[in-house]
Amino acid sequence: MRIVVIGSVAAGTSVAAKARRNTEDAEIVVYDQDKDISYSVCGIPYFVGEEVETIDELTPRNATWFKKRYNVDIFTEHRVTHIDEVKNELQIINLQTGQIIIDSYDALVLATGAAPITPDAFTHQKWRNVFQVRNIQNALSIRSYIEAHQPKKATILGAGFIGLEMAEQLFNAGLEVTLIQRGKQVMKHMDPDMAFRVEKLLRDKGIRVLLETTVTEVVGKQLVTALKTSANEQIDTGMVILATGVKPNTQLAKEIGVNVGVTGAIQVNKKMRTNVKNIYAVGDVAESYSLITGKSMYRPLGSTANKMGRIAGDVITGGGLEHRGILGTGIVRVFDMAVAQTGLTEKEAREAGYDLAVLYNIKPDKADYLGGKELTIKAIADKASGSILGAQITGVNGVDKRIDVLATAITFKAKAEDLFHLDLAYAPPFATTKDPVLYTGMALDNALKKNPLITPAELVMRQQAHEPLQVIDTRSPKQYTVSAVEGAMNIPLANLREMAETLDKSIPTVTYCNKGVTGNAAQNILLNLGFEEVYNLSGGNKNYQLYLQMKK
Repeated sequence: MRIVVIGSVAAGTSVAAKARRNTEDAEIVVYDQDKDISYSVCGIPYFVGEEVETIDELTPRNATWFKKRYNVDIFTEHRVTHIDEVKNELQIINLQTGQIIIDSYDALVLATGAAPITPDAFTHQKWRNVFQVRNIQNALSIRSYIEAHQPKKATILGAGFIGLEMAEQLFNAGLEVTLIQRGKQVMKHMDPDMAFRVEKLLRDKGIRVLLETTVTEVVGKQLVTALKTSANEQIDTGMVILATGVKPNTQLAKEIGVNVGVTGAIQVNKKMRTNVKNIYAVGDVAESYSLITGKSMYRPLGSTANKMGRIAGDVITGGGLEHRGILGTGIVRVFDMAVAQTGLTEKEAREAGYDLAVLYNIKPDKADYLGGKELTIKAIADKASGSILGAQITGVNGVDKRIDVLATAITFKAKAEDLFHLDLAYAPPFATTKDPVLYTGMALDNALKKNPLITPAELVMRQQAHEPLQVIDTRSPKQYTVSAVEGAMNIPLANLREMAETLDKSIPTVTYCNKGVTGNAAQNILLNLGFEEVYNLSGGNKNYQLYLQMKK
């Protein structure tokens, strides 16, 4: 058997490595038009910012290493220009010599990855200080330009993972950074109220964030000196980073009739097979599907690419691995904040038809007396089944641990009540006695069964509709005076039993404190006293005030 792979980053090399582990009989060949193989795209911002000292740390393996380790022939700077799916042949051009090569295959794997999207204003010309962030040569170019020219200002287009990481690194390197985003929020894969926490941090750090803005004109000939925007503003800049997303490289696939899915990436089955015989697709060129809804998804991440590559390598050599779908789990560091997401967002879940319980859980990652820092977990559950559908987390420490626990729980179809019963590791340096994950499960389960929650968005909407509501602030008068929910009356928890007689039990009631715990205690008191409809404001006044800031 002759296995040919087109592409040699995460997915392509995983195909080759797994196939070789399964058999010594196959010939395995990899072609790539780039100079480097098996490199870390995700590590590029940290090389630019010098957290990673040498480029070798991002390129730990080369073609010679692969040949010795796996007996796999990798040809870099070789572009596949044509596939003959009838003859099972490839046409390849050696980019160094111009020589045309014809090769054959028994199994062909498309691991052609994705290409960066270039905004319209940058498509008609090349400038020496405009950079994409996609490969090792990009990384070297950005860092060498900064070292040689010492720019004072940088403008970044795109506020996804790469854009935010580049903003952090360039700001830390002493540049004045402007971040331009076409959409209404940073981090489009998160709910707006959680993404706003990231936006607020960026602004607090001194990064200028321009939302709902595009670049309409580039000023400068060989070097960009300024950008004109859709807001009729001219922004002076010393360099530009294009981090406006990627699109799958499907040209070769389309030419031979490989089906492309609704996401724009190649359709594959659970075995990574395309609709064309003997041809597979993996990594950033292939679409996946949601573990929750079963619908097609496209989330180009190295972790998914490695997984897909291993599956294809196994299947081609007679193995039984199958792709089980993804949750779209991701995490990014933005200065001191870690930001993570898994599963469905609130918006996605509602669009999919779920009736939701929505929880904002604000808790320290470990014991306060050992330096615990606040985490905010937004988790959603299906009211009909109790299943956890998704979670988003921001915080300083422990975000990665909690998002991975929640991703695991969702993968195995856990319900809210199941989270509370997890036997998680506890010691004061690492967690609280009720870990934030356990508390998330407990509070969501309560919300599903007897203690309904109300989000700031729902409360504001009902107030604006002039629905009859009595809102009770259970904090101290001092806290109430500083900031409070609009229209709330201040009844501290200690006085609530006595003052409950003055309230109307038939009117929907909302209780709240600063973050949620005391509000829940007040909710229980009122429910036990016969109040008909009592909600606890999820995330308390702190979450409510952030929501008001976002809506301004």
